[in-house]
Amino acid sequence: MRKNAENFMSSKDQKTPEEHQPDEIVMEQHDEVDAADTADQVDPRDEQIANLEKQLAEVQQREQDNVLRARAEMENLRRRTEQDVEKAHKFALEKFVNELLPVIDSLDRALEVADKENADMASMVEGIELTLKSMLDVVRKFGVDVISDVNVPLDPNVHQAIAMVESEEVAAGNVLHVMQKGYTLNGRTIRAAMVTVAKAKA
Repeated sequence: MRKNAENFMSSKDQKTPEEHQPDEIVMEQHDEVDAADTADQVDPRDEQIANLEKQLAEVQQREQDNVLRARAEMENLRRRTEQDVEKAHKFALEKFVNELLPVIDSLDRALEVADKENADMASMVEGIELTLKSMLDVVRKFGVDVISDVNVPLDPNVHQAIAMVESEEVAAGNVLHVMQKGYTLNGRTIRAAMVTVAKAKA
């Protein structure tokens, strides 16, 4: 009887491995399980925040691109405006100069046909020469240049060849004679010079 009681007490003291674990260890295991479960769960608010941040970054990039594009367009507009103003200043007199050219041509022709050997016409010839010189001096102040040189290479930008003439004095391809003077305004040809061009003798 006593032996049975001892056996009963010893069996009661024996516990399973889980029952031998302290309460603190069991609690820690439960906490780890809970933490693992929490880590596996994705908070939908985090995903929404990430999407909003991405959208904000895209909007900011578009706004920056728009600002840069607007600045570039404004700079191009400013540059074009400055160029237009500069051209307007340079070539505003083009129409006026074109109206003056026939007058200058008339003075040139008057000098060509004048009898410079006639003493009675000396004062008239001198007056025409002074008038022509004064007029050319005035238009030169506003950027007008006369194209009247001979024995220079033919330049299609400022010369209009109307004939080719054999010559031994002038190199082939050079201007032999100016039939009508040409004029430029600030480098732009407003009337090409009509010229004959030298060619080598056959």
